[in-house]
Amino acid sequence: MIITVTMNPAIDKTVEIDSLIQGGLNRISKVEYDAGGKGINVSKTIRELGGKSIATGFLGGNNGRTIASVLDEKGIESDFVRVDGETRTNTKVYEKNGALTELNEPGPVITEEQMEALKDKLLGYAGADTLFVLSGSIPAGVPKDTYARIIRAVHEKGSKVLLDADGELFRLGVEAAPDIIKPNRVELEEYAEMDYRASEEELVHIAEKFKEKGIGSIAVSMGQSGAMFLLDGQTARCPALSVKAHSTVGAGDAMVAGLALAWDQKLAAEETIRLCMAVSAGAVTTIGTKPPSKELVEELKKQVVIAYLK
Repeated sequence: MIITVTMNPAIDKTVEIDSLIQGGLNRISKVEYDAGGKGINVSKTIRELGGKSIATGFLGGNNGRTIASVLDEKGIESDFVRVDGETRTNTKVYEKNGALTELNEPGPVITEEQMEALKDKLLGYAGADTLFVLSGSIPAGVPKDTYARIIRAVHEKGSKVLLDADGELFRLGVEAAPDIIKPNRVELEEYAEMDYRASEEELVHIAEKFKEKGIGSIAVSMGQSGAMFLLDGQTARCPALSVKAHSTVGAGDAMVAGLALAWDQKLAAEETIRLCMAVSAGAVTTIGTKPPSKELVEELKKQVVIAYLK
């Protein structure tokens, strides 16, 4: 069973324009609305690939009701804690030259009682056959060590955890030894306090340090440079697939979905890598935060090149 946790979900509004004119009038040529937030994007992708998950977290106001309705229409089970205030709207401005500007709202303030309600809900799902996907930002009122606390609590019940976060959430979270992590290049550089672009050898070295903390599986997304995977005692490097890119938004969430689905289906390392690379590449071909089709993912799997480093 896969449980995705989205503490700060959003209505993703993607607008397309020719070129952003700061301080002037911008005419929008196309608008797309999606139920979003990193964990929700993971659930949508899992559903598109034929898998199942339960989406949880916090929802509030009309936007929250809209997200719940969209998930229900897509056949995605959800179990959110309802809160006061309005779930945020995140606006993504996409220009014809590929530039992307994101305007993200803060979201509602979460009380201690609401946080406890979510923790109780998660513990109710915890067990040896459950993977929790903790991804994305947290709303105001939620402490930075929340992911670390959740990881330790569900581990006590035998559950596994996939962590996809950045900054202090990531730094504190990895100390609780989640089972799977998916940082990107920038997040690893920030974690290692590097003020320069790390080489791939340095990224591997940083990732290997997580193994010493008890983190078993690591995927490092590197954008146009592809990705690296440390799985089952092997380190693999994959170049990015050649696809017609529309937007990179959601590519990381798609890879997280691939990792979660691979765990649920008990896929071997090579099958996991092919799925992650294919679904991530497929995500950049879609508009907004829509997941790629299962048919496209199956085709892209055939193009994945895997080079084992050790």
